[in-house]
Amino acid sequence: MVTTPASDPPEPEAVEQSTLPSSFAAFVVERTGAQGERVEAGVRTLTPDDLSDGSVVIAVDWSAVNYKDGMVIRPGNRVARISPLVPGVDLVGTVLTSADPSISPGRQVIVHGYDLGVAHHGGFSQLARVPAGWVVPLPAGLDARQAATIGTAGFTAALSLHRLEQRGLRAGDGPVLVTGASGGVGSMTVALLASRGYEVVASTGKSSEAPYLAGLGAAEVIGRDDLLEPSGRTLGPERWAGAVDCVGGPTLAAILRTLRYGAAVAASGLTGGNTFETSVYPFIVRDASLIGVDTVLTPISERRRVWDEMATAFSPDLLAEMGGEEVDLAGLAPALERIQAGGARGRTLVRPGPPGH
Repeated sequence: MVTTPASDPPEPEAVEQSTLPSSFAAFVVERTGAQGERVEAGVRTLTPDDLSDGSVVIAVDWSAVNYKDGMVIRPGNRVARISPLVPGVDLVGTVLTSADPSISPGRQVIVHGYDLGVAHHGGFSQLARVPAGWVVPLPAGLDARQAATIGTAGFTAALSLHRLEQRGLRAGDGPVLVTGASGGVGSMTVALLASRGYEVVASTGKSSEAPYLAGLGAAEVIGRDDLLEPSGRTLGPERWAGAVDCVGGPTLAAILRTLRYGAAVAASGLTGGNTFETSVYPFIVRDASLIGVDTVLTPISERRRVWDEMATAFSPDLLAEMGGEEVDLAGLAPALERIQAGGARGRTLVRPGPPGH
């Protein structure tokens, strides 16, 4: 019997290129000028050769607008580490090709953090290529739009609560403060804490958002200025059993002065400034803790575990309320400007559309 030798399998890259669309749309930010002092941003047509490195190619179904995304369109920003860059620090989509046997084509996945949208092309695109070690399988109980609504903001909220509970916070301990409460992270935090039975006090600079925050579960809504104690006081009254600070700056200093004995604040934001002035007294006299919350380099094992827990943390009606605004790639620029100006409420979702459209 004559045996015909089997032909060599095609190279992985050749297989990938043959199964991907020849072009796709993406929102691209590029520094221009002799010193990169200007920024050009808009929708461009790219090819698979323009994708970043990685072993998994994803058709992006949804992304969302985050504060960091807004920063990359600022001239002179230090967020974007490559140029040109496709922003979008989170994405949800469907795997088209994968060199990792644990991540099969057709599977819906979530990607956020690491270098996505900063030094690696991100979610404001119809296609993305990422390392397999960044990929979170979409948990049962969530659809792609719901996962995008949760996104980086909801993950930050969940990780903040994890850190506070590791420090000993429990429902019933007293009021828990959330600052910047009408923004993406703040809104998610208010909703998550309320769903877990915490007494939530939401702080916002927008008095018009009080009904929205009450609808998310806030027991009380206060103004941003209500947190600030008269100058010269080392410590203020013991008000908060815990806090999630999405603002930073003087707001964070005011929280530290008014934490209850043994309480902690989880800090993840800097919209109010990246420095603050305090003393050692809250830490020594009241045993206070300041916990930094980083969601960029969270190990993938913890990232997947937190996402599995979040699958049932938010009601579908609540997610629909928080992710009510949608834009396409052409409508991204105004949404990025709006989040930079502090005019965003909840989550703005981005729907890139299928490649070729």
